[in-house]
Amino acid sequence: MACRISELILQCRDPERLARFWCEVLDFVELDREGDDIEIGPRDGFGGPQPTIILSRTDEPTPGQLRLHFDVNATDRDQDAELERLFAAGAVVADVGQTGEESWHVLADPEGNEFCLLRSRLDPL
Repeated sequence: MACRISELILQCRDPERLARFWCEVLDFVELDREGDDIEIGPRDGFGGPQPTIILSRTDEPTPGQLRLHFDVNATDRDQDAELERLFAAGAVVADVGQTGEESWHVLADPEGNEFCLLRSRLDPL
């Protein structure tokens, strides 16, 4: 085991509305807010067996960019070692305008689908 999906990020016009909807559908609760972004998830919080959902406000989806991407966390090694493993598996760096100061790495799978490798480690399921 090396990675787990920890978060799904959905770009949307109305995070409040979608947070209410998905909390009702999934029996989730609001876990965090950062700016216009709202993170919802299971009542036991981040890091459990279910990923959280971050509803990220955007006025218009970026052309050619998916409105949904995942974040993954390593389960059995640190971020640098997991990054090397992902590169060996075929991941490549994706430039989405990051500054280089982020604690995560933006990558793309072999078909160009973007995902982020986060810094923290999660326990395997």
